[in-house]
Amino acid sequence: MTETQMPIHVIGLGVNEHANLDASAQAALASLSEQDIVLGSPRQHDTIAAYFHKAQRCDLPKLKQLEGDFATWQTQGVTQVVVLASGDPLYYGIGAWLMRTFSPENLMFYPNVSSIQVACHRLGLSLQDVNVVSLHGRPLSSLRRHLQSNSTLVLLTDQYSQPKHIAQECVKAGLDQSDIIICEALGYEQEKVRSFVAEALTAEEAFETGLDFDPLNVVVVKTSQQTSFYPSAVGIPDASFITDKGDGKGMITKREVRLAILSYMNIEQGDTVWDIGAGCGGVSVEMAYWHPRSQIIAIEHHPERLACLAANQDRFGVVQNLSIVAGRAPDVLVDLLSQHNEQNTTPNKVFIGGSDGELSALMAQVWDLLPDGGSLMVSAVTEDTKFQVMQFAQARESAQDADEQSLQVSIAKGERLAGQRLFRPNLPVTLHHFKKHFAEHMIKTIYKESSQ
Repeated sequence: MTETQMPIHVIGLGVNEHANLDASAQAALASLSEQDIVLGSPRQHDTIAAYFHKAQRCDLPKLKQLEGDFATWQTQGVTQVVVLASGDPLYYGIGAWLMRTFSPENLMFYPNVSSIQVACHRLGLSLQDVNVVSLHGRPLSSLRRHLQSNSTLVLLTDQYSQPKHIAQECVKAGLDQSDIIICEALGYEQEKVRSFVAEALTAEEAFETGLDFDPLNVVVVKTSQQTSFYPSAVGIPDASFITDKGDGKGMITKREVRLAILSYMNIEQGDTVWDIGAGCGGVSVEMAYWHPRSQIIAIEHHPERLACLAANQDRFGVVQNLSIVAGRAPDVLVDLLSQHNEQNTTPNKVFIGGSDGELSALMAQVWDLLPDGGSLMVSAVTEDTKFQVMQFAQARESAQDADEQSLQVSIAKGERLAGQRLFRPNLPVTLHHFKKHFAEHMIKTIYKESSQ
């Protein structure tokens, strides 16, 4: 967190060509001196032209630069900074970054009506019934995880997520009959609200006739009742993944085993999870898909599987909370730790799905790394790996530092052979889940044993 002594006023401007500020926001502007700073885009500066202030007008730089600018301004004698924000600064706005970067004691917020609220009111939508998704400054593919049937999405957009791009994503998802409503230039004289069907909006003739949209827009998508390619329940079909052998085969944890892994790992909001030996990404992609507020780090070294892993990351739109690390464990873990410790993202949960003969060393290294309450899950198929996991389980039992759960998953899938139905078995998979005891538990255990 950056140290600064100067007050930072974050003023929401509302959704109007000319800002309508309350008395407290007006007072913040009026209190500025000639050496102080008002930050915003050119359009935002124009909206407050009716409110007099003496401060320097500066364009808002990229956030990486902005943190350093504050330090510079403080040495130059700046005593206050106003940051202009669109609508509600703490709802998909700059306010969240400011809260992460500066002390809350120096931040003062002045909220206003957001474009999301205005778009919903123009269309008679209740905010609690919609799913708000920001594509502003985010990859367009991150929309994919939200494209299920019968849902209403309110999208904040940028130049890479304009209505045609959004319509194309709906078509790819199999939702080509979805309604796409574009709310343009809300609060301005040229405001428009127009509605299209996704399939028609992607047609070339729509653009040959000069159809275009104001870049200042909010897009509402009412997805159709069609079946979406993207899942709405855990257990993504194997065939939906890109794999090194095609058709859901190859190095991917099969659907039924994956369901057990997801259940036992119990990913929660804010978890940081390592998937070691991620293969083509069945486990890591599904963890990232269902837990957008957790960070999943997939580690794989095989070039073909890495390519499939990256392709599946893009296919399912898990580009923001799934990171891919190319390397062989345990060697790569040293660099991974130094890289991620800078961001305080040491894992609290780890899944080992592949180890290339290094399982014993991996389990020991990961166990030492995990915090109290952290968990390790290991998948074993061969007798050698089963033996190594059993040795590790015995070590945990001797140390009395873990709760262990284990199960063997045996799956046989129905097929047709010469007109007859049969069930063809897959190799059984043994799963072990270890949850690390808290230090308090360990102290009580040692005390109990010493008193006996």
